[in-house]
Amino acid sequence: MALAQAPGSFGDAARPRRAVTLSLGSVPPPAMILLGILSVQLGAGVAKHLFDRLPPTAVVTLRLLTSAIVLAFIARRALRTVLRDHSPRSLAVAAGLGVVLAGMNLSIYLAFSRIPLGVAVTVEFLGPLAVSIIGSRRPRDLAWAVLAGAGVLMLARGGGDLDLVGVGLAALAGVGWAAYILLTAATGKSFSGTTGLALASLVAGVALLPVGAASGGTGLLDPRVLLLGLGIGLLSSVIPYSLEMEALRRMPARVFGILMSLEPAVAALIGLLLLDEVLSGRQWVAVVCVMVACAGVTLSARQPSGTPEA
Repeated sequence: MALAQAPGSFGDAARPRRAVTLSLGSVPPPAMILLGILSVQLGAGVAKHLFDRLPPTAVVTLRLLTSAIVLAFIARRALRTVLRDHSPRSLAVAAGLGVVLAGMNLSIYLAFSRIPLGVAVTVEFLGPLAVSIIGSRRPRDLAWAVLAGAGVLMLARGGGDLDLVGVGLAALAGVGWAAYILLTAATGKSFSGTTGLALASLVAGVALLPVGAASGGTGLLDPRVLLLGLGIGLLSSVIPYSLEMEALRRMPARVFGILMSLEPAVAALIGLLLLDEVLSGRQWVAVVCVMVACAGVTLSARQPSGTPEA
């Protein structure tokens, strides 16, 4: 996810009870973050390849359902008693997170179908950036906000054939990402391990199933498509989530946020290598502006005295 020092990370309550330190303990945390970023964007690239065979609504449904099944399997013991062990309010928060998760992913996949991967992710990144800036009282963060806004303005005006509807969809995904951060914090206080995320993912998959089934039709039953959907779910959700949670155990959240600022550039590179999406020089400058703004907000963040950073 992004800018983890914003209220978006689950914190201690969300760390899996059975950690993956046995397999990842020897991997440096920065390497895990970079692998997670690469995994997310590879998943997006594979998903966009599927758009020739299935509409984006069907592809995003496949992604959410497959990742929900995997996460539900991981948290299967806790999910058996989730209705008994949690209050209606906690369950409502997790359900709300699922609805936001569905809307956020649907918006960004529709944006992928209209604009290059790097542009879409750059615009979407304004969501977590806004959460960090709104929660700050430092005047310098206004400068970072202006820099990010200038970057997005360059993206919107930098390419004559850039689809503004696609830009708007990516911005809507950014709003969803901001809501996701806030709801994730609330969910993490009520659910341990991956239980809350698994429950939210199930809600998201079920919410989009009617739309995805109607648009994808019998194409969703193709074994190759199902296999690709499983790969997208693993690359886009399960693998990066596991890597990020383990990395956050062993590195400051501020460093995590700075590394996550690389995500728009990685998205642009994946778009170039997998999808032949070439950005103009002006668009690359815009991407860098947003990246610098995200890194600047994260770097200038100060922790309250007496509290741990991560």
